[in-house]
Amino acid sequence: MKKLVILGGGESGVGTAILGKKQGFDVFLSDGGAVKPHYQEILNLNGIRWEQQQHTEAEILSAHVVMKSPGIPDKASIVQKIRESKIPVVSEIEFAIPYTNATIIAITGSNGKTTTTLLTYHLLKNGGLHVGLGGNIGKSFAWQVAEQDFDCYVLEVSSFQLDDSYTFKPHIAIITNLSPDHLDRYNYQYESYIASKFRITMNQSENDYLIYDADDETLVQFLSKIDTKATKIPFSITKPLPVGGTLNENTMKLKLNDDNFSIDTAHLALEGKHNVKNAMAATSVAMLMKIRKETIRESLSNFQGVEHRLEKVLKIQNVQYINDSKATNVNATFFALDSMTTPTVWIVGGVDKGNDYTELMALVREKVKAIICLGVDNRKIIDAFGNVVDVMVEVGSMQDAVRTAQRIAEKGDTVLLSPACASFDLFENYEDRGRQFKLAVQNL
Repeated sequence: MKKLVILGGGESGVGTAILGKKQGFDVFLSDGGAVKPHYQEILNLNGIRWEQQQHTEAEILSAHVVMKSPGIPDKASIVQKIRESKIPVVSEIEFAIPYTNATIIAITGSNGKTTTTLLTYHLLKNGGLHVGLGGNIGKSFAWQVAEQDFDCYVLEVSSFQLDDSYTFKPHIAIITNLSPDHLDRYNYQYESYIASKFRITMNQSENDYLIYDADDETLVQFLSKIDTKATKIPFSITKPLPVGGTLNENTMKLKLNDDNFSIDTAHLALEGKHNVKNAMAATSVAMLMKIRKETIRESLSNFQGVEHRLEKVLKIQNVQYINDSKATNVNATFFALDSMTTPTVWIVGGVDKGNDYTELMALVREKVKAIICLGVDNRKIIDAFGNVVDVMVEVGSMQDAVRTAQRIAEKGDTVLLSPACASFDLFENYEDRGRQFKLAVQNL
C-alpha cells in the first residue's frame, strides 16, 4: 500500500486526505500548528491518522508521496528534509487531477483571479453546466473529486500550487495579469514568480486554450519566450486585435473562431476598466464552452461580485463607503483608485511587501483628497504622499479610521478602504480587516 503524507490540516489538506483514503492510500496528515476542531472531526470520522503542533519525521519520511499545502514555504526544514530524501512533493491539484475526467478551467494571475474565477463559474453554472468551483476558493478540489462527479471545474490556482504541479493540464487556462507579489517566496526574483505562473500552460496541447491580457507587457514578453502549444486568446482594452476580446468605446467585443459576441459595458454588473478585462476572460471561456449568448449577457449583468473587492458597503449622507480589503498590493489598489469617479478619502496601510508607491502618484494627485494611514508602520506612505494630499492622518484602529473618514468626507465623496498591504499587523487576514471595516461603517 502506498503511503500519502499530507502537510497542513486546512481545507486542501483534509480534502486531499479524503481523496487519498478513497483511492487506497495509507494516509497520514501532519500540521505544525493547530487543526481546526471541524477538520479534526472529519479526519476521525474517515479513520485518517493525523497529528498537530508537530511533525514526526519517521512518519513523514516514510512517504511515497507528499502533498504540501500551498501556505507552507519550501524553506521549512521538514520540506527540505523531504526533498533531500527524494520523496515527490505535489500540490493538491496535482494529486487530484488523475482521478477526474472533468474539463478543467484554471485561472491564475497577480490580481483579478478571484473575480474572474467566480464570474466564469457564474456564467457556466447559469449556462446549465454541471460545474464545480475550487482551488484557492470554496471547497477543496480534491474533496470534490472524491465526493462529487462534476463535468467541469473552474479552479483559481496560485503560483504556489503551480510550483508543485507537473502533469496538470487545464483545457482552458487564464493568466489575468502579472505584478510583483509574494516575492518573499521567490527569493525576490520576479522572473521566478512569473515562471511559476506560466506553469499553467506547460502541458497544454493544440486542443487547449490560453487566455491572457495582451495589455500586460511583462506577460506578453514572457509568453514570446516560452513554448506553449495552446491556442492563444488575447484580450485588450487599448488596442484592436484580430481575435479575442477588445473594447470599442463602450462596447466589449469578443471574436473566437467564427463566433462573435458584444455587450455594452453599461450592462456589466462590475464597474471599472479592470473588470471589463475580467469579463472578457470569463466570456471567452463561456463562448468556448458553448454557452448561449443571451445567458452570457444576463449573467454578466446580474453577477454579485466578490466580498472585499471593491464591495459597496453603504451610502451614508451621500458618501459611498467601499471595501477593497482584498487589495493587498499596489497593483490592486491602482485598479481601485483608477475606478473612482468622485473625490476619495483613501484608507491605506498594513504590512508592506516591499511596495513602490510611485505608480499611484498620478491617481492620488487626481482623485484623493485625504489619506488615512492604518498600519503599525506608515513611514513609506507618509514619505510618498505627504506633499501630495492636503490631509494625512494616522490612526490605530479600523473604528478610528472610519470615524475619521466620516469627519473628512463631504457629500458626493467616496471613502475607499484599499490598503495596498498585507493585514497581519492589526488583523487576522484581509477578510477580518474587510469585515471590521463594514461593521465600523454600519455603526456610524
